[in-house]
Amino acid sequence: MNRIERNPEIMMGKPVIKGTRLTVEYIISLLGQDLSMEDILKEYKGLERADILACLQYAENVMHETLLFDLPKIAS
Repeated sequence: MNRIERNPEIMMGKPVIKGTRLTVEYIISLLGQDLSMEDILKEYKGLERADILACLQYAENVMHETLLFDLPKIAS
């Protein structure tokens, strides 16, 4: 996890890719919008594949450590 850092002075303490202002949340949202790792790497030249994988690992760790509850289904 040495690629991810939290600093209250950067992005209000949200976890970011070290040396950037790109939050883990933002990278995960890009992947959720169906952007590929290659797309993200083309857009953000300083990033490495390992940075994106570190974001995924960070998110997995948070999910593993967090007690989740089922959300009620909303009729569409």
